[in-house]
Amino acid sequence: MAILLSEQEIFPSKEVLQNALGKVYCILEELENCLMQDEFSLTFNWDYHCLLKSWRCKVCHRTNTLFWFSVWDGFFKTLFLFTDEQMKDIVNLDIHEQIKEDFNSANHIRKLHSLYLDINKKEQLTDLLKIIRLKSCRYYEEKLT
Repeated sequence: MAILLSEQEIFPSKEVLQNALGKVYCILEELENCLMQDEFSLTFNWDYHCLLKSWRCKVCHRTNTLFWFSVWDGFFKTLFLFTDEQMKDIVNLDIHEQIKEDFNSANHIRKLHSLYLDINKKEQLTDLLKIIRLKSCRYYEEKLT
């Protein structure tokens, strides 16, 4: 599968995303609507990533990045980064076992563990939202202590 949105001069507007994702766009739209609600109050910040040679979106609470996503042929890919201490939280989370297995075998980025999800079905949003809740709660607990 190929990463999309590679033309730097074409900003990923709603229309561009609809054309790129096709029927998967409604899943992204549902996710965006959910994450902009009071429970999360997250923002979506698009930037062109020179190494990826593609647009990607950084999803943030204020200035704190919770995860990134990029648009691929037939799905959008999310990327979360977790510390060693947070690994047990993913293992204990009530999500699909394959996600946990993929997470445990994923590459490390410095001292961080990467968790990727390829989203192309509405049913996947349940696990994705659990991970987002965990990431946002865990982040703020650490900031408060």
